[in-house]
Amino acid sequence: MAHAHDHHAHGHDHGHHHHGGGHHHHAPADMGRAFAIGVGLNALFVAAEVAAGLWTGSLSLLADAGHNLSDVLSLLLAWGAVVLARRAPAGRRTYGLRKGTILASLANAILLMVAVGVIVSEAAHRLREPAPVDNQLVMLTASLGVVINGLTAMLFMRGSHSDLNVRGAFLHMAADAGVSLAVVAGAFAMAQTGLLWIDPVLGLVIAAVIVLGTWSLLRDSADLALDAAPRDIDVEAVRRYLAGLPGVEDVHDLHVWAISTTETAMTAHVLRPHNADGDSFLHMACEGLEHRFRIGHATLQVQTSTVRACRLAPAEVA
Repeated sequence: MAHAHDHHAHGHDHGHHHHGGGHHHHAPADMGRAFAIGVGLNALFVAAEVAAGLWTGSLSLLADAGHNLSDVLSLLLAWGAVVLARRAPAGRRTYGLRKGTILASLANAILLMVAVGVIVSEAAHRLREPAPVDNQLVMLTASLGVVINGLTAMLFMRGSHSDLNVRGAFLHMAADAGVSLAVVAGAFAMAQTGLLWIDPVLGLVIAAVIVLGTWSLLRDSADLALDAAPRDIDVEAVRRYLAGLPGVEDVHDLHVWAISTTETAMTAHVLRPHNADGDSFLHMACEGLEHRFRIGHATLQVQTSTVRACRLAPAEVA
């Protein structure tokens, strides 16, 4: 499942999830192919797993399908983020479709939480009225999951050294193979012992894994959709940096927000009474913001009059 994003690396950021603020440039050239194969294989497998889960009556298999679906979604998002971020701004959409990456992350997180709700309610029902499960077929299907996730992890292994997001995709697939292995083990245990509660309990455990993995995605994407500053940017540090630039006497109306899961914008008013070198000051400030905070879209309004207070100066207006 997808985890918190490294929102602002410029360049091609394959993967909206995964901690860290690596400044990635081009992900390895063949990663597009790895994404395509990964998405294709896993989407087919999720469909097969849902069908087998319904046929066999296995809740743990359906929960595993939910978990694998989360990967297909996060891989598609990672891929889609690259495509959306490249769409040129036009007409009223002055930012292009970049915010689509944030909305898609949010939709992904909400969809997974809904899936968890379904699994949990079904598990509660099953614990009250245990139902038999076709263990052989469950073991076969989940074993296929171990193989497919293992193969997908290997596709991403090559790129995992050079790109944080690809590494995230790799670790994710490896974790998935582990979850599918747990389903195999659960079905084997049920076949041996005849204990019917193993299936719903395993389903609940997998649901908990999905929630743990999705929580940070939900929190971060909701924050970004509300125009909060990305998690890895310290707004006060940005304020201190601007206030410390030569000639700056005051900084107000500072706003930092995410344009997409990979790009950050900022606006601020700075009071600089002696602003003869205005252009070079702006150039220096913007270079610094890009370099230190990875804020690639900075707009600064320089004010020179100390007599007239800016109407946005008081903190209440911010």
